[in-house]
Amino acid sequence: MRKSVNVLLCLTAVAGIGWSGTQIWQVLNGRHQINEACADLVPAGLVLALSPAGGTISHRVADEGTIELDAALPQDCEIFSTEAGEKYGTDTGERWFFTAAVGTLPEDEPVIPEDPVDSLINEWGDHTYPYQPLGGGIAGVVTDTGVTVELPCPEGEADGPVRTLWSRASLMDPGPPFTENGQLTAHDRNTLAEIAVTTANNLAGRLGCADRLPDPPQDIPALTEGPLPASRADGTCAWYRQAGFARQPRLADQVLESRPDDKLWDETCGLVLSDGREAEVAYSDAARRADVDRPSRSGAWFVSFHTYSGEGAKNVQLRRTIPRESPVLAEPGKAGRGDGGDSLWWASSVCDGRPQIHTMTIAWEYDELTTPAYEKVFRAYVDDVTQRRGCTNLKFPAHATFTEQVSS
Repeated sequence: MRKSVNVLLCLTAVAGIGWSGTQIWQVLNGRHQINEACADLVPAGLVLALSPAGGTISHRVADEGTIELDAALPQDCEIFSTEAGEKYGTDTGERWFFTAAVGTLPEDEPVIPEDPVDSLINEWGDHTYPYQPLGGGIAGVVTDTGVTVELPCPEGEADGPVRTLWSRASLMDPGPPFTENGQLTAHDRNTLAEIAVTTANNLAGRLGCADRLPDPPQDIPALTEGPLPASRADGTCAWYRQAGFARQPRLADQVLESRPDDKLWDETCGLVLSDGREAEVAYSDAARRADVDRPSRSGAWFVSFHTYSGEGAKNVQLRRTIPRESPVLAEPGKAGRGDGGDSLWWASSVCDGRPQIHTMTIAWEYDELTTPAYEKVFRAYVDDVTQRRGCTNLKFPAHATFTEQVSS
């Protein structure tokens, strides 16, 4: 009997050693894969702590999908796991679940506000979550897939002079196995923020930047689902509620907003028509005279406001262009309306020595019914942002740009 027990204990010990050895190998291999793909910029231990990071870790082996700091930025690294593959039932047994991206500003890629035919509402799922500022004294945003942060670096050098660097940590198309109500879990949200900040600080060391970001806030709150009734606006759209615009005929009665944060390089407020308000406008005499039909999808009639700051404000493109076509940019120190008949207006100001571009886009066909009324709305939005941020040198579009028809 004693001999049998001893044999059983020995077998259990051997099995335990084998299991722990496998686990140790997976962790060490996972760290190696992440470090190799991400040029030792990304904290491997935190990546392995993400919910989909179980099983065997691998990385994309390609010129695109691994970070090489000797080449031009931006770049990213793409990490796979077998656990994510098992949960999603992929044919290969693994799945791309994590991406870290890094870059510097200024860069050639333009910043483009919404097009009048776009939508502010998530058309492919049940939830729309406007992104929120990270907070904690960090210029950063939290979305339903990840976290992006910026770090000033005027003395840095990459593939040319650097003024600002950025890093992003995100889960690749996180689905029901790894989300809660369509957004990141609290654990993954906090972990991705730590990864983004640590990666930015590591990149700052590589590029010769003097500054470092502080630790991100703990217990980052979940995103607030939208749209909300305008009567409940208390963030970046609070000015719209306070002015009582939603009570006026034809104007939007719902908002998509975030918490205000002067550090954000892109602070937004979105206005959307509820189904009831949309029907009122679509079946009005004005709509019949203009031969405008009610849109086929919910949320198609919207108004979107942006305030772009710093480097991004110097490269705001007023409309999408075809390849090799010269872009039309919003010029700091000026104001106007986008070319080609697009219902996009822009104002400019200077806040704390940094240029700001403020834009307003009105959805296609809805603009034919409401453009003159939104001149006051745009003015109220710009006044709110510039007063809150202590901006000067405000330039606002001429009245005629809201009343005259612009031919395409």
